[in-house]
This record gives sequence, structure tokens and C-alpha cells, in this order.
Amino acid sequence: MKKGIILTLIVLAIAAFGVYYYFMLTPFSKETEKKVLYIDRDDNIDSVYTKLSQWGKPHAMKAFETLASWRDYDGNIVRGRYELPTDLSTKSLFNKLKRGEQNPLNVPIPSARTLDKLAVAVSNKLELDSTELLNALTDSAVCQKYGFNKQTIAAMFIPDSYNMYWTVSVEEFLDRMKKEYDRFWNNDRQAKAKALGLSPVEVSTLASIVTEETRATQEKPTVAGLYLNRLKKGMLLQSDPTVKFALQDFGIRRILNRMLSTDSPYNTYKYEGLPPGPIRIPLAEDLDAVLNYEHHDYIYMCAKEDFSGTHNFARTSAEHQANAQRYHQALNARGIKK
Repeated sequence: MKKGIILTLIVLAIAAFGVYYYFMLTPFSKETEKKVLYIDRDDNIDSVYTKLSQWGKPHAMKAFETLASWRDYDGNIVRGRYELPTDLSTKSLFNKLKRGEQNPLNVPIPSARTLDKLAVAVSNKLELDSTELLNALTDSAVCQKYGFNKQTIAAMFIPDSYNMYWTVSVEEFLDRMKKEYDRFWNNDRQAKAKALGLSPVEVSTLASIVTEETRATQEKPTVAGLYLNRLKKGMLLQSDPTVKFALQDFGIRRILNRMLSTDSPYNTYKYEGLPPGPIRIPLAEDLDAVLNYEHHDYIYMCAKEDFSGTHNFARTSAEHQANAQRYHQALNARGIKK
């Protein structure tokens, strides 16, 4: 009799474990590829269920809902970005969401021309609101907190991909960017900037001009050296991209004489020295191109007439005028007037 009872209990225990295993320990997802679940500030228990049901097995969803009810998940929903591998069990999934064990993602910081473009690019990857971020970047007190002003804050961003959480706040995001800025500006780079007689922000400002002037990596140190030569000689930089920035018209293909008189501190045809701040977020390689500039005697440059994106460099005005004439003839031949 006792043996029969024991056997029955064993069978029941095995059956109970089988049910538990089926509902709780088998993979939650019915898909064959990893999914990513976003739970934002507007989500409630019903919307979370709706999102999960898109790829959860029916029995797994029932198990998840049971766990949610038992463990008060409704009152403790944690926002975040959660990666859900195909072999993740229902119990592990629930624990992951309940504990808020979200997965970070790579957030690319682009070489954006304007702060509003940067804000949009970042908000497309994070939960951050682009308007909230832009307001912070154009707030004098916020800029001052990080050691910048509204004209120089763009220098704090070093284009690269950074691992961070989707739910990062504006303050946390800016704190991280300042940390990466300080890491980039190590002792070696600061020493090189000091040897040039420039601050890191001024290096960033010059590098932003280099970024705008050429996409040809091999000539970036040459371009940097040219503008450093002009600075040392007290010459106007006369950089066309600074005129575009002053006009806030980045579609201009041909700088006309009337544009050169634009009254803006960013117009380096009118005002001596560097602009008040970067005319875009410079690429990291262009910051290094300035710090490791090419030593030469060039003080003029002009786009090549073959429209290759590279430049002809010159030491004298006569050489430059000859280069410029060929380029203008090429523009006229293509009917490019503005």
C-alpha cells in the first residue's frame, strides 16, 4: 500500500515538474531570431502583454501573465531596452524584465553640422526627446556646467559609437559625453594643443573647418597646416565653409562675392582668427590631423577642377589665382552658379 502511495506521489511530482518545465523553463519565443523589446514610460501591463504576445508562445504568455500577477509586475514595470534571445525561458524573461536588466546599445555620435541635427540623431537611438536635448545644449547654464558655452558645446562631442542604456537621461547622456571628451583629450593631445598655442576647443574649431573642407583623409593634415600657417601670419582664414555656416545654408555649391560680406563672427573672410566655435562636430581623425599637422609653406587652397573632392595648394597668390581660375571655369562649364 505504501509503495503504491509513494509511486503515485512520484508520478504526480514528475507530472508537476513537467508542467512547470513546459510553462516556465522552455523558450518563451516562437521566433527563430533574437528580438528586442522596448518598454517606454507610457507602457502599462496591457501594452507589455501586447508587445510580448507578438512573438511569445501562447502557453508561455499564460505563464508570464501568471508570474506577473503573483509578483506584482503591474506595479513595478521597469522601462528599458531588452534583448530577448530565442532560448530565453519564460521564467528568465520575467526575471529579466522585473529586475530591469536591460541591454545597452551602441549609440553613434555623428559629425553633425548643427546641434539640432545632433539632437535628432541621438533621439533616434535613445528614449531621449530631441527637443529636451536641444534645449539643454542651448542652455547657457548647462553648457557652463561642462566648461563650454553655446558656441563651443559642439566641441564636447567626439564622433564614435558609445555603449549606453536606451533610457539614459539628458544629464546622464551629457555626463557621458564629457567623460569621453576628457578621455580623448589625454595628456599627449593636450600637450600637442599647447605646443600649437591652441586650447582643445580651438583645436576642435579648426578641425571642424578641416572636416568641412575635405573628405580626403590623406590631405587633412595638409589643410590643417595651411590654416595654421594663416593663423601664425595673422591672415584671414578665408574658409568657404565658415561662410556657409554664417548663412546657415549648407547647400551652397559656389561661394559668391556678395556672400563674403556677410556680417557674422563665423565669416572668416570678414573677421580675423578662428570662429567663436566649431562649425560642425569635427571628426576625431580631423582633431588628430590638426594636432599632427603637415609642416609646409602653403597658405592657399582651391578645389581641384576635376571635382575629385581634393585640392590644389599654393604658396603664392599668383599660383592660387591660376588654380582658382581653372576651378571657376569648371564650375561655369557645368552650369553651377550657386
